[in-house]
Amino acid sequence: MADDPSLDSAYALETPEDSVQLYSAWANTYDSDFAQNSDYILHEQVARHFVNTGGFGPVLDVGAGTGLCGAALAARGTEPIDGTDISADMLQMAAAKDIYRTTRVENILEGLDTPDGPYQGAISSGTFTNGHVGPEGIDAVIAAVRPRGWIVLSVNAQHFTASGFDAKLTVLEPDIEDLSLTEVPIYGPDATGDHAQDTALLVAFRRA
Repeated sequence: MADDPSLDSAYALETPEDSVQLYSAWANTYDSDFAQNSDYILHEQVARHFVNTGGFGPVLDVGAGTGLCGAALAARGTEPIDGTDISADMLQMAAAKDIYRTTRVENILEGLDTPDGPYQGAISSGTFTNGHVGPEGIDAVIAAVRPRGWIVLSVNAQHFTASGFDAKLTVLEPDIEDLSLTEVPIYGPDATGDHAQDTALLVAFRRA
């Protein structure tokens, strides 16, 4: 898998160890090989939605990867931003962009640190999807954010119901408020291939 990083291999991930292996192999070329060549725009969608809902810093970028979403958020004047990801190699690329206040290697399923106290908001682009993080990861994101803080997560629309995200949000109703679901394209008009028309749901809510 690590010898052939691709979107299909990303969707085929099964364990956190698989993720570390794949993204270690992909880190140096992810922005050009995947993001640019596939006209990937989901990170822009997430950052724009966070700002438009009234979100502000300090913000935690969950599954920050190479820093695409963090860069999109910083370009809109939101700061400070911290990044967390399971892949040290991806975070090394993100840190080099001089966007993040700090970066931390973490497995979201084991919890997220908040060394400077809870965040005012959190974003996540491309992490809550098939082969990556399921709905059980939302708890750690909520725990990292202050009450009334905005959270915007992208969830691949194809897997939203099948993976149990709708059921999880129902369970979380006492803990969240102002929930909205907004469907957006993952790729821009220049995208080609089997996934060119894929969409994501932007799941936006406040911690109660």
